[in-house]
Amino acid sequence: MRCPYCGEDRDKVIDSRGTEEGRAIRRRRQCLACERRYTTYEHIEANHRLSVIKKDGTRVPYDRQKLLGGLQKACYKRPVSAQAMLQLIEEVEEEIFRRYEREVKAVEIGRELSERLKRLDQVAYVRFASVYKQFRDLDDLLDEVRDVLNTDGDDTPSQGRLF
Repeated sequence: MRCPYCGEDRDKVIDSRGTEEGRAIRRRRQCLACERRYTTYEHIEANHRLSVIKKDGTRVPYDRQKLLGGLQKACYKRPVSAQAMLQLIEEVEEEIFRRYEREVKAVEIGRELSERLKRLDQVAYVRFASVYKQFRDLDDLLDEVRDVLNTDGDDTPSQGRLF
Protein backbone atom coordinates (compact mmCIF):
# COMPACT_ATOMS: atom_id res chain seq x y z
CA MET A 1 0.00 0.00 0.00
CA ARG A 2 1.46 3.37 -0.99
CA CYS A 3 1.27 6.27 1.45
CA PRO A 4 -1.10 8.95 0.09
CA TYR A 5 1.21 11.67 1.50
CA CYS A 6 4.73 10.67 0.49
CA GLY A 7 4.20 7.73 -1.92
CA GLU A 8 6.39 5.32 0.05
CA ASP A 9 5.20 1.71 0.08
CA ARG A 10 6.38 0.78 3.57
CA ASP A 11 3.72 0.94 6.28
CA LYS A 12 2.46 -0.84 9.34
CA VAL A 13 -1.10 -1.69 10.26
CA ILE A 14 -2.08 -0.06 13.56
CA ASP A 15 -5.68 -1.26 13.79
CA SER A 16 -8.01 -3.54 11.80
CA ARG A 17 -11.74 -4.00 12.23
CA GLY A 18 -14.69 -5.23 10.27
CA THR A 19 -17.10 -2.66 8.87
CA GLU A 20 -20.23 -2.64 6.72
CA GLU A 21 -21.65 -5.59 8.64
CA GLY A 22 -18.59 -7.72 7.94
CA ARG A 23 -18.43 -7.03 4.19
CA ALA A 24 -15.28 -4.91 4.45
CA ILE A 25 -12.20 -4.44 6.60
CA ARG A 26 -11.08 -1.01 7.78
CA ARG A 27 -7.35 -0.74 8.40
CA ARG A 28 -5.61 2.16 10.11
CA ARG A 29 -2.05 2.40 8.81
CA GLN A 30 1.06 4.40 9.56
CA CYS A 31 3.71 5.17 6.96
CA LEU A 32 7.18 4.11 8.12
CA ALA A 33 8.81 6.88 6.07
CA CYS A 34 6.82 10.03 6.96
CA GLU A 35 4.99 8.56 10.00
CA ARG A 36 1.61 9.98 8.89
CA ARG A 37 -1.51 7.88 9.42
CA TYR A 38 -4.23 6.98 6.92
CA THR A 39 -7.15 4.60 6.58
CA THR A 40 -7.74 1.96 3.93
CA TYR A 41 -10.75 -0.26 3.26
CA GLU A 42 -10.76 -3.74 1.78
CA HIS A 43 -13.92 -4.92 -0.01
CA ILE A 44 -14.76 -8.32 -1.41
CA GLU A 45 -13.78 -8.38 -5.07
CA ALA A 46 -16.69 -10.59 -6.09
CA ASN A 47 -18.93 -7.49 -6.19
CA HIS A 48 -16.92 -6.14 -9.10
CA ARG A 49 -18.00 -8.93 -11.45
CA LEU A 50 -21.31 -7.19 -11.93
CA SER A 51 -21.53 -5.18 -15.14
CA VAL A 52 -23.67 -2.07 -15.44
CA ILE A 53 -25.51 -1.54 -18.71
CA LYS A 54 -25.59 2.18 -19.39
CA LYS A 55 -28.38 3.95 -21.28
CA ASP A 56 -26.33 3.91 -24.50
CA GLY A 57 -25.93 0.13 -24.25
CA THR A 58 -22.28 0.08 -23.21
CA ARG A 59 -21.23 -2.08 -20.31
CA VAL A 60 -18.91 -0.98 -17.52
CA PRO A 61 -17.85 -2.71 -14.30
CA TYR A 62 -19.91 -1.79 -11.25
CA ASP A 63 -18.16 1.01 -9.35
CA ARG A 64 -19.32 1.86 -5.85
CA GLN A 65 -17.45 5.16 -5.97
CA LYS A 66 -19.55 6.39 -8.90
CA LEU A 67 -22.71 5.67 -6.95
CA LEU A 68 -21.32 7.38 -3.86
CA GLY A 69 -20.19 10.38 -5.92
CA GLY A 70 -23.67 10.90 -7.35
CA LEU A 71 -25.20 10.59 -3.91
CA GLN A 72 -22.74 13.07 -2.42
CA LYS A 73 -23.60 15.62 -5.12
CA ALA A 74 -27.31 15.19 -4.44
CA CYS A 75 -26.79 15.57 -0.68
CA TYR A 76 -24.41 18.53 -0.92
CA LYS A 77 -25.17 21.00 1.91
CA ARG A 78 -28.07 18.86 3.09
CA PRO A 79 -28.45 17.43 6.61
CA VAL A 80 -27.48 13.93 5.49
CA SER A 81 -24.54 12.37 7.30
CA ALA A 82 -21.78 10.45 5.59
CA GLN A 83 -22.86 7.43 7.61
CA ALA A 84 -26.43 7.72 6.29
CA MET A 85 -25.11 7.91 2.72
CA LEU A 86 -22.96 4.81 3.21
CA GLN A 87 -25.92 2.96 4.73
CA LEU A 88 -28.01 3.91 1.69
CA ILE A 89 -25.30 2.62 -0.68
CA GLU A 90 -25.07 -0.63 1.29
CA GLU A 91 -28.83 -1.16 1.08
CA VAL A 92 -28.82 -0.53 -2.67
CA GLU A 93 -25.83 -2.84 -3.20
CA GLU A 94 -27.44 -5.57 -1.13
CA GLU A 95 -30.60 -5.39 -3.25
CA ILE A 96 -28.75 -5.18 -6.58
CA PHE A 97 -26.36 -8.04 -5.81
CA ARG A 98 -29.23 -10.17 -4.54
CA ARG A 99 -31.35 -9.65 -7.67
CA TYR A 100 -28.69 -9.60 -10.42
CA GLU A 101 -25.79 -11.96 -10.98
CA ARG A 102 -23.87 -10.61 -13.97
CA GLU A 103 -25.53 -7.48 -15.41
CA VAL A 104 -27.81 -4.73 -14.20
CA LYS A 105 -29.16 -1.72 -16.03
CA ALA A 106 -27.97 1.63 -14.70
CA VAL A 107 -31.59 2.80 -14.51
CA GLU A 108 -32.32 -0.04 -12.05
CA ILE A 109 -29.52 1.12 -9.77
CA GLY A 110 -30.80 4.70 -10.08
CA ARG A 111 -34.33 3.59 -9.26
CA GLU A 112 -33.22 1.67 -6.17
CA LEU A 113 -31.16 4.61 -4.93
CA SER A 114 -33.81 7.24 -5.65
CA GLU A 115 -36.56 5.27 -3.85
CA ARG A 116 -34.48 5.18 -0.69
CA LEU A 117 -33.21 8.74 -1.04
CA LYS A 118 -36.78 10.03 -1.33
CA ARG A 119 -37.45 8.74 2.20
CA LEU A 120 -34.17 10.13 3.55
CA ASP A 121 -34.16 13.69 2.16
CA GLN A 122 -36.65 15.14 -0.29
CA VAL A 123 -34.42 17.92 -1.61
CA ALA A 124 -31.55 15.51 -2.23
CA TYR A 125 -34.04 13.21 -3.95
CA VAL A 126 -35.18 15.95 -6.35
CA ARG A 127 -31.55 16.81 -7.12
CA PHE A 128 -30.76 13.16 -7.82
CA ALA A 129 -33.96 12.65 -9.83
CA SER A 130 -33.17 15.66 -12.01
CA VAL A 131 -30.12 13.79 -13.31
CA TYR A 132 -31.46 10.23 -13.08
CA LYS A 133 -34.78 11.00 -14.80
CA GLN A 134 -33.23 13.52 -17.21
CA PHE A 135 -35.89 16.19 -16.92
CA ARG A 136 -36.47 17.85 -20.28
CA ASP A 137 -37.68 21.16 -18.90
CA LEU A 138 -38.86 22.98 -15.79
CA ASP A 139 -42.35 21.46 -16.06
CA ASP A 140 -40.87 17.97 -15.60
CA LEU A 141 -39.03 19.18 -12.50
CA LEU A 142 -42.15 20.82 -11.08
CA ASP A 143 -44.19 17.66 -11.70
CA GLU A 144 -41.64 15.66 -9.70
CA VAL A 145 -41.67 18.22 -6.88
CA ARG A 146 -45.48 18.09 -6.77
CA ASP A 147 -45.33 14.31 -6.61
CA VAL A 148 -42.90 14.48 -3.67
CA LEU A 149 -45.11 16.99 -1.88
CA ASN A 150 -48.20 14.87 -2.46
CA THR A 151 -46.55 11.76 -1.01
CA ASP A 152 -45.18 13.68 1.98
CA GLY A 153 -48.14 12.73 4.15
CA ASP A 154 -47.72 8.99 3.54
CA ASP A 155 -44.88 7.03 5.12
CA THR A 156 -42.26 9.56 4.00
CA PRO A 157 -40.61 11.48 6.84
CA SER A 158 -40.44 15.17 6.01
CA GLN A 159 -37.17 17.05 5.96
CA GLY A 160 -38.98 20.31 5.47
CA ARG A 161 -40.74 21.84 2.51
CA LEU A 162 -39.05 22.10 -0.86
CA PHE A 163 -40.38 25.58 -1.61
